Amino acid sequence: MTPALGFSSGFKNASIVGSDTIRAGDVLGLTIWENVDDGLLVPQGQNATVLEQVQVDGSGFIFVPYAGRIKAAGNTPEGIRRTISAKLEDQTPDPQVQVRRLAGDGATVSIVGAVGAQGVYPIERPTRTLAAMLAAAGGVAVKPEIAHVTVVRGAHSGSIWFEDLYAHPGHDIALRGGDRIIVEQDTRTFTALGATGAQDRVTFESQTLSAIEAIAQVGGLSSNMADPTGVFIFRNEPEAIAQQLLGRTDITGTQRMIYVLDLTRPNGMFMARDFAIRDEDTVYVTEAPFTQFNKAIAAATGTLSAASAVGTASGL
Repeated sequence: MTPALGFSSGFKNASIVGSDTIRAGDVLGLTIWENVDDGLLVPQGQNATVLEQVQVDGSGFIFVPYAGRIKAAGNTPEGIRRTISAKLEDQTPDPQVQVRRLAGDGATVSIVGAVGAQGVYPIERPTRTLAAMLAAAGGVAVKPEIAHVTVVRGAHSGSIWFEDLYAHPGHDIALRGGDRIIVEQDTRTFTALGATGAQDRVTFESQTLSAIEAIAQVGGLSSNMADPTGVFIFRNEPEAIAQQLLGRTDITGTQRMIYVLDLTRPNGMFMARDFAIRDEDTVYVTEAPFTQFNKAIAAATGTLSAASAVGTASGL
């Protein structure tokens, strides 16, 4: 069963913030021109002064000499320009003001995990949504089928499969300053034991994994050892599912269940194809009877081949 991932309505319904909207923590660059030789701000012999790295404080204000504290958060660079110009006009004739919005920490997101380039990225006009921001970070660095993306916003978080980000456009949510984006590889695993190509703890290679795909992922059944009539899946089932499977209401708590697949039956392969593997399942393939016979003979005679052991014992 594939874990159900998705963003809440709070994430989905958040509208795209205008790239020119100033927020607390943003950094602005100001250039002020004055039409007098002895201006308020412009050094003598120059016609403009540049105020770089003017940060919007936590209350949303900036300070400009001779203009005082000016509300910047929620405003646009053009709105701030007009406000500064109006306040300076009373002290210097026809001031010309330019306001530039720099990145700042009020309009950035952090991206960590399995991406091309981890870091802190500004929310700019081309990168105001999740998909665009991931592209700016170099995309995901793991198989897209098993990558999932988590967005943490304040005390809330939401996760989606990376593939769903493009299959369902509604998941391409608008970003907010301070968002944390985490890209991780799927951590689900199953354990393969018995007569398979490999006995190991195996990670999922896709969102959904059937019993046939799980067997194929570990190299298939051992042609010399496996008994295709005995493929077992061991699983801890929640109380509700166990009650439904057994038709009983007196069951309480998680139950240990064993499912048996017989691949030699006419519909055996189809059943194995439709049987979904879950996280922490154990897939066990029994050995064929003749393999067990060979092992018994080898143990009794000390030889590795049952045929040679029988031949030696009979004097042939």
